[in-house]
Amino acid sequence: MTGNGLAQIALYFLVLTGLAVPLSAWMERIYAGRAGWLETVLGPLERGLYRLIGPAAGQAQDWRSYALAVLVFSGAGIVLLFVLQLAQAALPLNPQAQPAVPAALALNTAVSFVTNTNWQNYAGEATLGYAVQMLGLTVQNFLSAATGLAVMLALFRGFTQRESATLGNFWVDLVRSVLYLLLPLALGFALVLVACGVVQSFAPYVQATLLQPLADADGHTLGSQTIALGPVASQLAIKHLGTNGGGFFNANAAHPFENPTPLTDFLLVLAQTVIPAASVLLFGRLLGDRRQGRALLAGMLLVLALAALAGYAAESAGNPRLAALGVDQAGTDASPGGNLEGKEVRFGLARSALFAATTTATSTGAVDAMHDSFTPLGGLVPLALMQCSETILGGVGAGMYGMLVYAIVAVFVAGLMVGRTPEYLGKKIEPFEMKMAAIVVLLMPALVLLPVAAGAIDAGVTATLSNPGAHGFSELLYAYTSMANNNGSAFGGLNGNTPFHNLAGALVMLLGRFGTIVPVLAIAGSLAARKIVPPGAGTLPTHTPLFIGFLLGTVIVVGALTFFPVLALGPIVEHLQLWAQ
Repeated sequence: MTGNGLAQIALYFLVLTGLAVPLSAWMERIYAGRAGWLETVLGPLERGLYRLIGPAAGQAQDWRSYALAVLVFSGAGIVLLFVLQLAQAALPLNPQAQPAVPAALALNTAVSFVTNTNWQNYAGEATLGYAVQMLGLTVQNFLSAATGLAVMLALFRGFTQRESATLGNFWVDLVRSVLYLLLPLALGFALVLVACGVVQSFAPYVQATLLQPLADADGHTLGSQTIALGPVASQLAIKHLGTNGGGFFNANAAHPFENPTPLTDFLLVLAQTVIPAASVLLFGRLLGDRRQGRALLAGMLLVLALAALAGYAAESAGNPRLAALGVDQAGTDASPGGNLEGKEVRFGLARSALFAATTTATSTGAVDAMHDSFTPLGGLVPLALMQCSETILGGVGAGMYGMLVYAIVAVFVAGLMVGRTPEYLGKKIEPFEMKMAAIVVLLMPALVLLPVAAGAIDAGVTATLSNPGAHGFSELLYAYTSMANNNGSAFGGLNGNTPFHNLAGALVMLLGRFGTIVPVLAIAGSLAARKIVPPGAGTLPTHTPLFIGFLLGTVIVVGALTFFPVLALGPIVEHLQLWAQ
């Protein structure tokens, strides 16, 4: 590790904290109906959307109605995106005449983008035309992120409301999230990205003549190269702000048209974490106790910083196989040293490790380096962050409601330890909440481990892996960890465009998203109907370092106990094999 690399990581955390504070204040104004001048500009559009939705937009909803609205809206999104891909050949804005997407792949992609997973079993520039990229994928980048924010707000109301049968209105929460938060931020960010060199074009792909002809793997001479273009910046902005992560290009944020400079890379890392960080502070604001939000955010950022540093240290240690070949991996003023295989030299080790940590701590899933080329322990970091159920910041909205479920588990365990009725933020935690929390906590490991176990003993599935042994197992484990947690990043080396991975992956992504949302809304409805109990002498303070440590310990211990055996079969044994020779 170098001083320069450590300074870059420190600067990121400093800037992130500085941006999260004012953004949380703006979010509070949005959801309180005080968006100021933006309401003057966008108010007519907002009211028009409510008229289009109908009477449902004006009715307060209980948790069942709220959940039904989420499921119906998301189900309609899946159907529309699926049909859009099947009809691609007949759509305009398809200069490369891309054909219809095969049905199994179209289903996987539709589920992926509606669930905010954005897992991609295809190469974007070789599969999708501009119309599907914009009208299908980019639109869902907005809507899936707004859905996560809406569910988060419903849970917040569960803690703040007293003896209420309702949680607000999903359609209002959705529309205001899109119009007053995501759309303005994405528009401004897209303009910044264009100014920094990110492509935004409707022109056909360009055929560039090579200065020096090359031979392909079959010995054929190649005299030209196809350079893909497209409306990239507009999709890239919401891809990161909405913690979506699905790239316009197959190389994702490692592609120079998506991420041309170290500055754009820094901005992308900030973008994918700023709304999740601000959402944590928003929680404290809406509670009327900002200490709660600050304490939770401090704990999350501490874990994220340790993870980024662990990944940076692992990659800086280098690869002994490369050292045996005489490759100099020592850090100098001109080179960061370490394991640079699979990384963009314009970003280096520190930025690659930071990007990997933030993209998997959130549910973004974008990549600026090939995780498959990380050292075993470097690859363990993003795996472990996802296996914490995406609670370290997490996805837009989803990370915060996931962490609050773990907070409920933590206070329940603490109550058992001291013999008191558990309560959190003035709401007593009773058996119903614990049953719903248990579903949320146990569902994700089941969605990871069951398909991994099935795939590991199926010769057809193992044939889709590009590597044998421990590393191949890590590829399979990473894929289903990513899909079950609605992350979408890929370890690489896995051919996901097969019937098994397309269909099993779609089911895992659906259950990972909505199998969590419905219990979370049930918890919100149950808590909203209760009185707020005034704090007493025996009340557990939940804004202290002691509680935050206990909460983070609960998250980490659950993940460690559940996933340590499979991690031992994958990255841990691979590390031992690598350094033993």
